Amino acid sequence: MALLLKNARCVDPQVELDAICDVLVRDGQIAQIGKPGTVDMAKGVQKDLSGRILIPGMMDMHVHLREPGYEYKEDVASGSRAAAKGGFTAVLCMPNTKPVINDATQVAYVIDKAQLYARTNIYVAGALSHGLKGEALSEMGDMVSSGAIAFTDDGRGVQDSGMMRRAMDYAKQFNVPVLSHCQDEGLVANGVVNEGLVSTRLGLASWPAAGEEIQIARDIALCEITGCALHVQHISTARGVDLVRAAKNAGLPVTCEVTPHHLFLCEDDLDERYDTNLKMNPPLRTRDDMLALQTALTEGIIDCVATDHAPHAAHEKALEFELAPFGTIGLETALGLVYGNLVAGGKMTLASMIARMSVAPRRILGLQAVRLEEGNVADLTIFNPDILWTVRAEDFCSKSKNSAFLGLELKGRATDVYVEGYASLEDGKVVD
Repeated sequence: MALLLKNARCVDPQVELDAICDVLVRDGQIAQIGKPGTVDMAKGVQKDLSGRILIPGMMDMHVHLREPGYEYKEDVASGSRAAAKGGFTAVLCMPNTKPVINDATQVAYVIDKAQLYARTNIYVAGALSHGLKGEALSEMGDMVSSGAIAFTDDGRGVQDSGMMRRAMDYAKQFNVPVLSHCQDEGLVANGVVNEGLVSTRLGLASWPAAGEEIQIARDIALCEITGCALHVQHISTARGVDLVRAAKNAGLPVTCEVTPHHLFLCEDDLDERYDTNLKMNPPLRTRDDMLALQTALTEGIIDCVATDHAPHAAHEKALEFELAPFGTIGLETALGLVYGNLVAGGKMTLASMIARMSVAPRRILGLQAVRLEEGNVADLTIFNPDILWTVRAEDFCSKSKNSAFLGLELKGRATDVYVEGYASLEDGKVVD
């Protein structure tokens, strides 16, 4: 059946489009785009999107769906519902599950579950090393054959430089990127917050910025040796950005991502409440780091926004700060945070936001581009740029409620999401 989306502001910097348009969707593709009133549909459904913005479907390339093994926190079905609610048409799930996604069987398991239950496209990243131990290579070739599109030991850094080089050499043979969680465990030790005045004031074990930056520098050097595409995950320091900038200027295939919590929170947000929803890996850094990340994102040095959506059960986050797990959920708040703070705040253009949240993740992962043009797949994100809403735990589709932004008022929210022409979200409600 055909679908006519009318009167939306359609924006796609890939095709230099920013205009009020009607979009005709048929058989999973964009059949026609034209000025309002010029697109004809003999039979089908019409939807008036006046006042809303229609963009290429957003993608989050750093998501923990927790399945298999930790389904009490999240699973493929609930995680994809959260993604749809947040406006995403695709996500890349991380391999630190139980068992670890380090062979073809586990990759196939997640893909099969996604085909049965997902409301968004779900892609799989395989582990770099067996069991995430950083000792022996995972079965990369078999995983690629089964559908893995990237490799990472996310959750911890690969400590042995020789091991990391072997992994990058091997990944390059399959033309897939290595996503690096940069964490020198010898420097980080038992750290839980950024090393500085706040860690001293709160009496918490510190995590120096160098614990991240040294591995960024190491992995960039290995990228130069191997030629393997390197993607730095959840970058959090100004110095880390400088290292990536230098690598890009040298022509190396290096990219990086930043999370909304590192963009809009810093160590100053930690106080004597010891709110475990603010316990991150890597930790919230200084205000200067936060502002440097915002600047680097607007300049394009940081390629994309990725949420590092990390669901945890309430009883886990209720532990003492030192014992509680790292991470915050992020799929359902990312659009409102980035649009409201940066685009509506005048720090970033809407076209740049689309480049960081729709275009770059697919480019980095070697996926087919999603464009607002005739003949392209109808993966579409539609949002209301004017709506103001408050982040509340009871409104989340995620099984977990551990958001760092609870109680915050955001501007901009997804209203409709279409994946291959089928609705995953309509009028703000996930379609089952």
